[in-house]
Amino acid sequence: MMIAIIAKLTLASVWHRRKTLSLVVLTLALSVSLLLGVQYLRTEVKKSFVNTISGTDLIVGARSGPLNLLLYSVFHIGDATNNIRWTTYQRIEADPAVDWAIPVSLGDSHRGYRVVGTRADFFSRFMYGSNQSLQVSEGRIFSGVYEAVVGAEVAKELGYGEGDSIILAHGTGSVSFVNHKDKPFTVVGTLARTGTPVDKAVYVSLRAIEAIHVGWQSGVPVPGRTPNAEDTLKLDLTPHAITAVMVGIKRKVMTFQLQRKLNQLADEPLSAILPGVALSQLWRIMGGFEKTLLIITGFVVVTSLIGMLAVLLTAQAQRSREMAILRANGATPLAIAALFGLEAIVISIVSVALALGFGYTGIAFVMPMLEGNLGVHLGLRPLNVDEITLLAAVPLMACVISLVPAFGAYRKTLAEGLTPKE
Repeated sequence: MMIAIIAKLTLASVWHRRKTLSLVVLTLALSVSLLLGVQYLRTEVKKSFVNTISGTDLIVGARSGPLNLLLYSVFHIGDATNNIRWTTYQRIEADPAVDWAIPVSLGDSHRGYRVVGTRADFFSRFMYGSNQSLQVSEGRIFSGVYEAVVGAEVAKELGYGEGDSIILAHGTGSVSFVNHKDKPFTVVGTLARTGTPVDKAVYVSLRAIEAIHVGWQSGVPVPGRTPNAEDTLKLDLTPHAITAVMVGIKRKVMTFQLQRKLNQLADEPLSAILPGVALSQLWRIMGGFEKTLLIITGFVVVTSLIGMLAVLLTAQAQRSREMAILRANGATPLAIAALFGLEAIVISIVSVALALGFGYTGIAFVMPMLEGNLGVHLGLRPLNVDEITLLAAVPLMACVISLVPAFGAYRKTLAEGLTPKE
């Protein structure tokens, strides 16, 4: 009976002060939705980041740091310190421990997007997420020298479709003054969206990379030594060097053995890295920033709860006579404390409910921007354990801080409450 009376009094009190409390609810809801959004995004971005590449056991490149090799070979950020000889790639591919080896050649671009030279089996061997292979949403994989496949983001931003003609540029800058205008390419396919750097690249064959650089020296074409597109096809377009190799191992227990073997190769300095380990190292470097953001957001929630405490303390000072009347009618000090605690819980639960609506709406709003600008693909999903724990902590903290005005009300004596103030 007492619980029902306290609940009824709490709801009546909240409704009576609904105008003042609505501002408290709105402030707390916005801060909680910000906290939820940050936690949700950091979880999804980390998941998308870690799942950028899967199924590849080793990435091999010229001797450099593991993060640098990972960045330029997978994320297309930065440039290689050197190239790998084609004969070295052939040795890697022929190693008894190797199941498959996909060469990658970088160094050119198209309107700010990286051009990746590779083989046609790259699209079946390269995997992301939970071992998902690349799929063509329109057209087909390249087969000719002057054919290109574009990522989903390239196709969307530049409006490319099957049959369009494109010109590649020398170098990886967003602006290039040296173009391969004499050898235009035809778009023959568009990749399905992956939410990885694959979406922001143009893919051509290794023979194509060789073809556009025939007669070039020191990054510029030599006059009189650059054949036209048709004559170039008659030449031997076997690559002389590549940028990196993605390797799959037959037996996973041989991964570290092959890694050590390649790192100790005598005739050419190489770096063989495990993509998963390098990704974890890179995320640890970046993780400090998102953790700091989460902590700052947590302080925003705490500030909102302190604001709610201020409102409850003000209400406690104004309701001393009301509390005294309740005690005169048999209400125990515990019941008075429960009245304040339940009121704080009601406010926080309503705020959390609103925060869920604000949070999911905000996430749905920023999803296209993150996908378009950062290549991070997010999806709406149910809350995980960490996010539910964060939301559950809000009513718990509200209940804790309500003990302050509850203790104040407990200390008020019946005589003090009934004595008229002068």
